[in-house]
Amino acid sequence: MKLFISELFYELKKNKGSMIGIVIILFFIFVAFFAWPLAPHDPTFIYSEFLRLPPSFTPGGNAQFFFGTDDLGRDLLSRLIYGSQVSLSVGFAVVILSLITGTFLGVLAGYYGGSLDKIIMRITDLIMSLPSILFAIVIVAVLGPGISNAIVAVSIVAVPNFVRIIRAQVMVEKNKQYVLAARLFGASNFRIMFKEILPNCMAPLIVQATLGFSDGILNCAALGFLGLGAQAPMSEWGTMLSDARSYIESSPWMVTLPGLCILVVVLSFNLLGDGLRDALDPRLKKQN
Repeated sequence: MKLFISELFYELKKNKGSMIGIVIILFFIFVAFFAWPLAPHDPTFIYSEFLRLPPSFTPGGNAQFFFGTDDLGRDLLSRLIYGSQVSLSVGFAVVILSLITGTFLGVLAGYYGGSLDKIIMRITDLIMSLPSILFAIVIVAVLGPGISNAIVAVSIVAVPNFVRIIRAQVMVEKNKQYVLAARLFGASNFRIMFKEILPNCMAPLIVQATLGFSDGILNCAALGFLGLGAQAPMSEWGTMLSDARSYIESSPWMVTLPGLCILVVVLSFNLLGDGLRDALDPRLKKQN
């Protein structure tokens, strides 16, 4: 495992984009982890005498509020910092739920085939035939608005990507010699699937999980923007965008700052995912 990690990091260092993505991701993780000491104010406290203040480095700003305040007088910098906790936690939860569910279903479909494979793949095709954000909206509308229901909805939408990837890998691996040898030694189907085959399918799963992280953050931010995700007074970037859309012309910083945070984080995970794909795909290694 240590050798694998060291080789992976060596390959990632060759890709400048992935290294930039890693640095930015680590920065936001640091900010999210140390939000309490880093935030200059309580993100929910309302300074009624300082409504829609511009950033302190622009005319009309106040040194007390570096990025200014929102329409209720809450400090934007503090809300952005605490928003990183929510957005990264949401992305992590979405990846974990969709990864576990998609991997389990994909392994079953690829290993057993037959009717079970047809049922799982037809359900997968049905979900993938619908626009992801619209399907997530329908699920949240049924379950009710809230950050936990938004996570469930986005996870369900993301499951088919993992199912298709792991199913294809398992169908290739199950006919190899080491699987036949495990069967001859009397290994159970469970052991063959999850102890023998699954470890050899991790490379595409790692890449998809990284890309799924950015999709989870983006989709949950979209649900928050529509009022179906995180609810007030929780600091979440999508909800901050929704609250500020009425002031896009008069107070553009209220929209620009959370939008930039979403853009930078999603772009960073996509850069990292591309770097992992290049590092873990042996065909791309040979080309390089």
